[in-house]
Amino acid sequence: MLKKLAKIKYLPNNFEVIQDGDHVICAITGKKIPLEKLTYWNVEEQEPYYSYLEACTKREKS
Repeated sequence: MLKKLAKIKYLPNNFEVIQDGDHVICAITGKKIPLEKLTYWNVEEQEPYYSYLEACTKREKS
């Protein structure tokens, strides 16, 4: 089901699909994230995160 990587522009309260696909890759873990489950990302870094844990990990490293 997760077959094609999407290209996404991350916005403050939403995201825009630039190139069709059904998933993105978490910037921390490398896990596939289905677009319908994509909830966490960083607008400045333009990175998706699998869950709040990965988002917090990234924030702590900065």
